Amino acid sequence: MTQEILLKFLNDQCTEEELNEVIQWVKKDALYNDGRQWGLHDWNNFQGAEDLVDKEQFGSILNKIHQKIIQSQNQPTFKNQAVRVITWITKAAAIFLLPVLGILFYMLINQKADYTKSAGLMADSLQIITPVGSRTVLQLPDGSQVYLNNGSQLKYPQKFTDKVREVVLIGEGYFEVAHDPEKPFFVHAGKLKIKAVGTKFNIMAYPGEEVIATTLVEGKVFVEQETAGREVKPICSMMPGQHVSYNIKTGNIASTKGDIEKYIGWKEGKLIFNNEPIIQVANQLSRMFNVDIEIADEIKDYTYTVTFIDEPLFQILDLMEIATPIKYKALPRKKLPDGTYFKQKIFISKRN
Repeated sequence: MTQEILLKFLNDQCTEEELNEVIQWVKKDALYNDGRQWGLHDWNNFQGAEDLVDKEQFGSILNKIHQKIIQSQNQPTFKNQAVRVITWITKAAAIFLLPVLGILFYMLINQKADYTKSAGLMADSLQIITPVGSRTVLQLPDGSQVYLNNGSQLKYPQKFTDKVREVVLIGEGYFEVAHDPEKPFFVHAGKLKIKAVGTKFNIMAYPGEEVIATTLVEGKVFVEQETAGREVKPICSMMPGQHVSYNIKTGNIASTKGDIEKYIGWKEGKLIFNNEPIIQVANQLSRMFNVDIEIADEIKDYTYTVTFIDEPLFQILDLMEIATPIKYKALPRKKLPDGTYFKQKIFISKRN
């Protein structure tokens, strides 16, 4: 087993053979002496990390991780054994399965300094990546708690030492910010910067999307736009229950009040659609399950009001077929010359 293969696994780039190798390695070796020694070696040899935790604390952390993994093995949530194993591995990686510590340090050493400097972060900042199909919960150095949606990334410093607390989000995250009026909390998300002191809010800023959206649950936040010259342009201040979306291309701002559950339900495994067009439904399913969904023109005016809770993709599509006169066709994934696969394509059209 190599770090390169584990990195490919976390980025959904494994071949079928490599995926089987990861599964067998995690089941047989990752939790025992070899896996521990690997993670401990990376920990001890990571420059600048000596003051993070001593060996005794490190061992305690590892024991807690192993307990969580064992508990997850004893609480299956899927009937299909293969699906259960892959899902368990993904969730274990999301809560810092021991070898992932080595991957984390590898990314720290090789990350681009320009990216962190642009947001005022130190070169020794940490990066957490949530694999596709998973959700991650982590605690920041100040005690703030962050939920990361699937395919999301968060960068933050090992310690908040300046007069502000700053993090960088790619994807979607729900923040429960520890109260500290002396150190405002900033989230850099694309072209926007969200400022908070102590509050709960959600940000969606996936690459390739035209809209960056913020939903405020408690407290108060200020939304600002960052220009190329590092100037900051105020956009709005938000009140609890408000949802604000900012169109990157047009600069248009839309605001709604109430019904915020559909924007934050994902952290509980919920997909909530309230009179949403099928195009929007397809976009969310594509992102969540890492597939390409194409919608036929004759059904683009269909809308859905429904809530799904931890449902597999094809069960959702089956339910959509029952509720509306549509049909779907899933094409086999094509293998590339390098052994990886194209995303699976799914076509949805009108049922005759």
